[in-house]
Amino acid sequence: MTAQYDVVVKNRHVEGANIAVIAFESATATPLPNIAAGAHIDVHLPNGMIRQYSLCQDPNQHGIFRLGVLKDPASRGGSVSAFDDIQVGQQLQVSEPRNLFPLVQAEHTVLIGGGIGITPLITMAYQLANECASFELHYCGSSPEQCAFVDEIKNGLLAEFTQFHFKSEGASHRQFFESAIQYIKPESHIYTCGPVGFMDWVINLAQTQHFPENQIHKEYFQVEVETSGDAFEIVAERSGKIIMVNAEETILQALAKAGIEIEMSCEQGVCGTCMCDVIEGEPDHRDVYFTDEEKASNEQILVCCSRSKSARLVLDI
Repeated sequence: MTAQYDVVVKNRHVEGANIAVIAFESATATPLPNIAAGAHIDVHLPNGMIRQYSLCQDPNQHGIFRLGVLKDPASRGGSVSAFDDIQVGQQLQVSEPRNLFPLVQAEHTVLIGGGIGITPLITMAYQLANECASFELHYCGSSPEQCAFVDEIKNGLLAEFTQFHFKSEGASHRQFFESAIQYIKPESHIYTCGPVGFMDWVINLAQTQHFPENQIHKEYFQVEVETSGDAFEIVAERSGKIIMVNAEETILQALAKAGIEIEMSCEQGVCGTCMCDVIEGEPDHRDVYFTDEEKASNEQILVCCSRSKSARLVLDI
């Protein structure tokens, strides 16, 4: 079970047009744990939702969890609550840091962030700078006025490692990287985070230069996923239950109706929280969490969004 911490909002301010920069500190005598680059926390929001946010800070800054939250009215309500409802002095509960986007030691590291996707990459950049490692940070966005952390980067430790690609200033990240990609050392590791289309473009570009999969790292914030399909049967092996998953419901929903609670968070196949082991059957993977190799092995499934290609799926739950 993931450890939980009671926190209080130490400070909050808005950068860009609609990005809340929020710092939590412990509300009890238990200090917050140290963080690693790429880590995120689950935040129990005032509206009852639980959402994941990347930690965005120098890992040498202890006792603080800092986030950058974009208010997205098109989201399912999480970012709106985080932006509107979380205020200085408020107490909330958050999880311990979890890392699904770890920084790997490499001869050279290329960090490419689009919009709010810059948040986990800033933490990576601080860690690499502290280690005197070879790296470069690229920040792509519409304009400095619409983005967060621009002044912090320009006026701090990361300035000499960073290149901005803002459309309002005439920069084209596509044009730049289509030329620059050929000069990136083949042993480099590439990290990207941002809108799905932006990330897919970066990943495809790296693949055209034959960067192997284990040197291309990505983290999705949210994705549109189709969860409906043909009905099928779930056998919950340890629970001794056989459950029908109907066409318009997810495995997670069907299990909950049968009294089997699975820990979950994003419900979009992004975070990996609801992972279950597959004993028998062929999953229909619809997540962006597993690699293609992991999906082909059919050893595990994310029950929040994936379905089954076989009529019966036996899970170790």
